[in-house]
Amino acid sequence: MATETILQSEILTQFVYPFLLIFFIVFAVLEKTKVFGDEKRQLNALIAFVIGLIFVGAVFPKIVVGNMILFLTVSLVIVFVVLLLWGFVSSGEKGLDMSKGFKTFLMVVIGIAVIIAVFWATGVGGNAFEFIFGSNWSNAFWTNFLFIVVIAVALALVIKSSK
Repeated sequence: MATETILQSEILTQFVYPFLLIFFIVFAVLEKTKVFGDEKRQLNALIAFVIGLIFVGAVFPKIVVGNMILFLTVSLVIVFVVLLLWGFVSSGEKGLDMSKGFKTFLMVVIGIAVIIAVFWATGVGGNAFEFIFGSNWSNAFWTNFLFIVVIAVALALVIKSSK
């Protein structure tokens, strides 16, 4: 059985964290925009405090913001992984010397690998792969898709060699 830490308590997750998030965001926006004038820190803090309390009192906006923050954190991790892997492939002067086509191929492979990793990490990989590759329509689809890709590559090679 998983134990709950003090950072996961209901008081903190339902009230303190949302309040602090909204307070700091509103305070930062008020400080940056200087809506109430220069050197009005107390007024900006008081207004941010009241907006934070009103926000914590409402249920639905708190749920929406909580879901958006979760989406933001997962998205940032995914973007970080993509950029980290992309940096390995498209390294500058001191990196590997590869042709532009091979770098593009590796970037496509990295993109596909990250998509598969996200499916695996979220636990929907089995259902998605079964739908894509195990449905009654998938055999004909993938055969036609492969045929179109081969034709597109052949056309690209012919057009490139004619120039």
